[in-house]
Amino acid sequence: MAQEETNSAEEMTVPSMELLEAELKKEQYRSNYSRVLKSTVFSLLVVAAIAVLIAVLLLPVLQISGTSMTETLQDKDIVVAVNSSKYKTKDIIAFYYNNNILIKRVIATAGQWVDIDEEGNVYVDEQLIEEPYINEKAFGECNIELPYQVPDGKCFVMGDHRATSIDSRNTAVGCVSNDMVVGRILFRVWPMSDIGVIK
Repeated sequence: MAQEETNSAEEMTVPSMELLEAELKKEQYRSNYSRVLKSTVFSLLVVAAIAVLIAVLLLPVLQISGTSMTETLQDKDIVVAVNSSKYKTKDIIAFYYNNNILIKRVIATAGQWVDIDEEGNVYVDEQLIEEPYINEKAFGECNIELPYQVPDGKCFVMGDHRATSIDSRNTAVGCVSNDMVVGRILFRVWPMSDIGVIK
């Protein structure tokens, strides 16, 4: 009689085959879920890191602050720059200045001569340059001696809103060193109504 009770107790403690399979499936699900979650998080971190590197090194995204580039660029516009040290006259560039980033238009490059008359007409190497991007010409805040030759390794920049822009016409900013250039401004991404290539 005692033997039968022991056997009966042992039979009750042994789980059924269905219960074992269900537990096995639960464990496999937990293991798979954990693996997929880790893989997904890792993938998202890699994608985020790549996006940050592209944004910082190749395509910096910048917000315009101020009115020195109106009407071409407005305050609060968001633009994309291409990280490049190659630029030419009339390109818009972003550059470092006193821990800030300024955005201006290239007027002349190293070795060229810049002259500005009282009416705000700009001459490069004695040739009047066409500037369809400005609404109103102005001599502006100019305290440099004209005509002015752009030093080696630098470029002469001006804002499109000539009356208010402080730029290479003033010694407070001066010419921009090539190694201070962040990149060329090519594309506006905000506001939505003005998305497109910047000229």
